[in-house]
Order: sequence, then structure tokens, then C-alpha cells
Amino acid sequence: MSLARNTAVIGGLTLVSRVLGFLRDLLLAAALGAGPVADAFYAALRFPNLFRRLFAEGAFSQAFVPVYSKTLAEQGEEAADRLASEALAVLLLATAVVTGIAVLCMPWINLILFAGYANNPEIFQLATLLTQITMPYLVAISAATLFAGALNARGRFFAAAAAPSLLNVCLLVGVWFFRDDPVQASYAAATAVTASGVLQAAWVAWGARRSGTRTRPAAPALTPNVKRLLTLAAPAAVAGGALQINVMISQILASLEEGAIALLNYADRLYQMPLGLIGIAVGVAMLPRLSTLVQAGDQAGARGALDEAVNLSMAFTLPSAAAMMAMPVLLLDGLFARGAFTSSDAEAGALALFHYGWGVPAFVLAKIYAPAFFAREDTRAPMHFALISMALNIALGAALFFALRALGEPGFPGLAIATSAAAWLNVLLMIASLAKRRAYAPSTRANGRLMRIALVSAALGAGLFLAQANRAALESMVGGKEVLIAILIFGGGISYFVALFLTGSVTISEVRAAFRREPGAAPSGSALPPDAAP
Repeated sequence: MSLARNTAVIGGLTLVSRVLGFLRDLLLAAALGAGPVADAFYAALRFPNLFRRLFAEGAFSQAFVPVYSKTLAEQGEEAADRLASEALAVLLLATAVVTGIAVLCMPWINLILFAGYANNPEIFQLATLLTQITMPYLVAISAATLFAGALNARGRFFAAAAAPSLLNVCLLVGVWFFRDDPVQASYAAATAVTASGVLQAAWVAWGARRSGTRTRPAAPALTPNVKRLLTLAAPAAVAGGALQINVMISQILASLEEGAIALLNYADRLYQMPLGLIGIAVGVAMLPRLSTLVQAGDQAGARGALDEAVNLSMAFTLPSAAAMMAMPVLLLDGLFARGAFTSSDAEAGALALFHYGWGVPAFVLAKIYAPAFFAREDTRAPMHFALISMALNIALGAALFFALRALGEPGFPGLAIATSAAAWLNVLLMIASLAKRRAYAPSTRANGRLMRIALVSAALGAGLFLAQANRAALESMVGGKEVLIAILIFGGGISYFVALFLTGSVTISEVRAAFRREPGAAPSGSALPPDAAP
């Protein structure tokens, strides 16, 4: 299956999840607002997510997928199943230990992570209890990630891509009945998070079994397979740990300003949309493909695959970035301002969304370039780059946060600036490293296309900026901010893609070719085998 087709499967299902996630965020914003209760809930959600990204989506998946793919291709099903079983046993033990320690020690851990509320016992205790409720999510979602990696290595993306929708459905159902009571809504939301982890693990395990993966109970042990995974995962763990240190420090600083954690989260949700739909989708589809090309010695094919991925991802990412920078207030106000979330909250959150906007292309490109290293079983270079960008993020974020506060301004936008600046540094280091080892250099054709995409996106941004500047008149003309947002998003999107075709940035024949099955590829249905369909 082609990269575009795989990306379409993953991106399409991710779109469903993101739509549900958007509805979830609307409900949470209305129920929790942008005050202390919201800060407590989002602080509780970030702690298990910190370890989820480290264990599940970070070091483990980056090491597991290439090794599993190679084992499956060279040694067959039985050896691959043995690898998966041994890895699962160790992963479950590690995450269970972390979860147990976190649950027991959370009152003391939050003295650091939630320091800004240490003198507010009610909210501090709420954050502590909510985190204890959400921590078991880590164990379940880590198991789900292993099965998802096995599915992706087999070129089957449906079950894993559909799983995140369960989180959003659980949150929507759980919070709905308590939407008029912020504290009770936060308890319901935390419980729904953990329940969704169990459901996701069961769903993806079922999909993996239907695809042919046969894991068996195994005692945790440092077998040769596990040692190999740990050797590859260790640098990625350091890199993932560095990134999560950034998250923790940002949260500690944000807790010093009431509502800042929640505002950063709402802005984060919008910039995560293109990252999830495009960056993660393309990156997940890229890793098995690049691993195969690199193992076959097809360097030209690997470079071409990266060119295709960069152009495909930027065609969707750059207009999203332009919209966030051109109309951040209108986006947050039109989408979230209702219930406990006010228009003033939207104006404050827009300060962060603007700066996340110019970082969005870097966030996505990092997901595209990273597989070029992982496919070569190189997890050390990304570790070094992550450590360097972490140092910039921490130093710049703290400096800007306190500098802005000294000027009488909110400090949290400084954290967004530092995050985006560090992301760009990370990407530039990746590009320089790939060029130095002659693993990648964009073709002239790819560079020309990227320039045209950037120009069309800039034109779109200019139009959206004018729309925000004339917001009052436009809202009265169309009948409200929600209608205006819908018109701008859909109308702007259609105009953008028409302009792409008119400028030659994309052609009909290229779209058809991108979605055509590659020679020798599995049928299109292999993304979800007939016997694995839900």
C-alpha cells in the first residue's frame, strides 16, 4: 500500500477521533472553564500522558516497530510472536511499577508539579486525587501501543487508528451527565480516561489477534529480544524523557498563573489537530515503509519517500499554521467560548495559540524526519537533538515567562514561544544530520513544490487575518461567530486546495498516483483485513 493510502487510512480515522475530541473539548471547556478546577484536571491528565509518551509512544514504539518488522520478515511469525510476548511482559511490569509509585507518592509529587496551588488545599487535593484516578491508564495504553505496533508492522493500520476514538466517546459520555458541576465533571472525566485505556487495549489486542499476532503470557525477563529492544530504546527514552521534562517544567511555571494550565491546554488542542491528522499519521505510515526500503538498500527510494512525506504533510500543515497565526482569537472564541469558558479566556488563550501556530510545521516535520533515523535503528541522534532542544526550551521558556510577568503581562505565552523555537531547532538539527550522512536531501522538484505551497498558505493567512480584523461586521452579516468560523474553515479550505491545483503545487495525476497501490503491495483492504473488520 502507498504512503498516501496508508496515511489516508490513519488520517481519516484520526479525523473521526479529532472530531469527537473537538466535541469532547467543547464539553470540557463548558463544564470546567479555564479556572482552578480545569487546571487540576489538565494537570492530572498530563502526568500519565508524560509516561505514556515515554513508555508507549516514545522509546518503546520507536524501538519495537523496526525490530518487530525485521524479525517478522527474516524469522517468521513464531519468532515475531515470541518477541511481542516478551516485550509485553516487561512493558506491563515497568508501567505497573511506575503507576503504583505515582499513586502512592502523588501528594508529594504534586508539591513540585502543581506548586502554584500548594496554598490552595481544595484544588491541590483535587489535582492529586484526579491524577491517582488517571494513572492506571498508563498500563492499559502501553499494552495497546504494543499491539498497535505489531499491526502497523504488518501494514494494517485500521484498528490502531480507530482506538483513540474510544477515549473521546468515554469522556463525552462520562462528563455529559455532570456538566453543570465542575468538580463532579472532573471526577467523571478522570474515571472515563482510565476506562477508555482498558477499552483501547482490548480493542487493539483483538485486532492484532485477528491479523495473525499471537502473544502468549510470559514472565518478565531480560531475554536477548528484550535486551535488544532496551539497547535501542534507551537513547529514545532519554530523548523522550528530555521532552517530558519540558512538559513538566512548563506545567510547574504555568501553575503560578491561575488558569494558565487550562489555557495552554485549549491552545494545545488546536495545534495538535494537524499534528495528529498529518504528522503522526504520516510518521506511523512512514516507519514500516522506510524500514523496508533501508533494509533493502534502496537509498533512492528512501529519499523519495521522505520527499513525498514532507510535501504531503506540509500541504495540510502550512494552511493550518496560517489560520492559527491569522485568527487565533476568532478560533478560540468561536469554538470554545460558551458555558464556563468566556470570550476573555479566548483572548488570553490566543496569545499562546499564535505562537504555537508558527511552531506547527516543526512539530509535524519532526514526526516525518524521525522515522529516517529509527528505520536505520539509530535512536542516538534524535536523543542528542532532543537534549539540545530541551535545554533551549527550558532556558528560553523560564526567561520569557518571568520577563513577561515582570512587565505586568501574562507569562504563559513565553512557554509557547519556547516550545515552538525548540521544535524548530530540533528539526533543523535532524535535517543537518541527514544531509551530512547523505541519507536525505530534498530534490529541486520537491523544494519548488514546497515553495508554492508556502505562498498559497501565506495568501490564505492574509485573507483570514482580514476576516478577523472585520469580525464584527462579518458576524452580523452571516448570523454569528459559529457560522463565520464554519464559513472561513470550509470556504478557506476549498479555496486553498483549488489554488494548489491552479499553481501546479498538486496535480490530479499525482493524486491518483499517490493513492495507487505500489507494485507488489497488499490490496487496499489490507489496512483492515476482512476478518479483522469491527
